[in-house]
Parts: sequence; structure tokens; C-alpha cells
Amino acid sequence: MPDWDAVIIGGGPAGLSAAIYLGRFRRKALVIDDGTGRAERIPKTHNHPGFPGGIEGDKLVARIREQAADYGAQFLKARVTDLERGADGFVLETSEGEIRAPFVILASGSKDNDPDLPGVEGAVDRGLIRLCPVCDAYEVIGKRIGILGKGPKGVREAQFLTTYSEDVTLIHLDPDNPLSADDRAALKQDGIELMESVIDQVHIENDTIEALGIAGEEHRFDVIYGALGLTPRSELAHRAGAATNDDACMQVNRHMETSVAGLYAAGDLVLGLNQISIAQAEGALAATDIHNKLRARERDDGRTREPLPDEPT
Repeated sequence: MPDWDAVIIGGGPAGLSAAIYLGRFRRKALVIDDGTGRAERIPKTHNHPGFPGGIEGDKLVARIREQAADYGAQFLKARVTDLERGADGFVLETSEGEIRAPFVILASGSKDNDPDLPGVEGAVDRGLIRLCPVCDAYEVIGKRIGILGKGPKGVREAQFLTTYSEDVTLIHLDPDNPLSADDRAALKQDGIELMESVIDQVHIENDTIEALGIAGEEHRFDVIYGALGLTPRSELAHRAGAATNDDACMQVNRHMETSVAGLYAAGDLVLGLNQISIAQAEGALAATDIHNKLRARERDDGRTREPLPDEPT
């Protein structure tokens, strides 16, 4: 029999929340994480319920991880290189060896498409470039906002940010592919300034971006957002034969199960509102459905569940 009731790939809010629920369902869960999650890059989140003063992303993840460990979750720092559906469940090839489990939750998330700025290393990690106006635009009300974007997505992001400021500028980073007449008209209607050029210089002072050099001129902003989208980490899902949409995000049912039976997805890998609270809810849904299916199997097989370590007998 497999050593685990479920393996969770990804140690962010979605995966760790699933681990908490599985542990409280008295299930054996293994969390495999390679340490490249998005949540830990968040300088401070202010819209996650329960933290009125905000909380840093790495501290929030550490607290959720500690809670998962309290309910028996085990952790493995490794990279999963292959995922296959077998007759009795899944076979995972990892950098630490082969692992088997009847259920798998993909919570590997997505990768931010960071802007390529000259002279700025780790701009997002240091909070110099912001990526999520839904998360933190409230904190920049009334400020001069610059958006680094391409195409219609950049236009939509700029329009969204007019909720918070009347001084919004879209810096369109793809001058070889100009915006359409409709996009230009939409920007003008909303009072959004448009700059169509590459950034040729970045001036940093006191650990803040003081100015951007655009077409030989210096422009200053109070805050800069990147609006270049995400790349879902769905390679393992493809290997297992699971269906994705046009954005390479997972297609799931209301229990977060993919088109492959027993394979679930939660968090930023699923198309929707990329928020910590949403990711945690999706992890809870997946874990609950897995527990219910394990219960059904146990009833059908006439088996009793083995006690977990340190569990009263």
C-alpha cells in the first residue's frame, strides 16, 4: 500500500491548507515543496482576513506550515520531475526518489512574469515593483502610479488602478506591437497617460525606484506595478494527461478535481482570482473530497483505518 493518503505538490497557502484539513481528517499527507512559491515574495499583505495590520508573505506561510505540521503533515524539500497515473494511484518521480499515493493535489502555483528592468535585481522581492493591485492598491490611494504592461492586459490593469488614483500611466513595453485604436480610446476616456517605449534606465535611491528612463527622458512615479501576467506551473498536469484551458490553467470541477480522476488542483494554478484566501478555500475543498473518497473506499473494502503515529488507540 502507498505510504501516503495524499501527496501535495506545493507548499504555499493552497497546499498547506489542504494539508491542515487532511491532518484533521486523520489522513497521512506529504507536502513536497521546492521553495519557489509566490506567496513568500509578498512584502506585506493587508487584505488577508485576521491580520488587521497586515502580514509579510513569508511569515504567513510559516504560520500555516506550522499549523499543518501540528496535525501530522510531513514535508519533503524536493522537485517533482514526473507524474503518472497508474492502476492504483499516482507515481511521482522526484529529486529524492519515487513516491506513490492514491491522490495528488497540484498546488504548484504560477510564476510571475517579472519585468526585465536594467539594473534592478530582485525588484519584486524587495517591493520595488508591485504585482497585485487587488492585494495592495488600497495602500497607494492618490499616488502617481506607473504600470509596466503589454497589450490589452496592461490596459485593463491601468483601468483598474484608476479606482485608486487619477494619476495613472501605462508604460507599454512592446512598441513593436502598438495598442489598438480601441485600447487607446479606452485609456484616453479614463484619463490614463500612455507611454509606448522601452525602459532604458532605472534610478534607485534609498531602496526605492526614484525614476525610470524612457526614451531618453526621466519619469517619476510613487509606485510601479508590473502587469505582465503569470505562467502557470502546469507541466506535471500535462504529463499526467490533465486538461488545461487556453491560459494553461487547470480545468477543475466544483471539488477541485481535474479531468484525471484522483488528481486535484488548487491555488494560482486554477484560473480565477489569485488571492490567498481563495487558494486556501480551494485546498480545503480538494482535501475534503479526497477524505470522502477514501472513506468510501474503506467502506467498500471493509477496511478499518490504521491509527496515525501518536494517535490514541
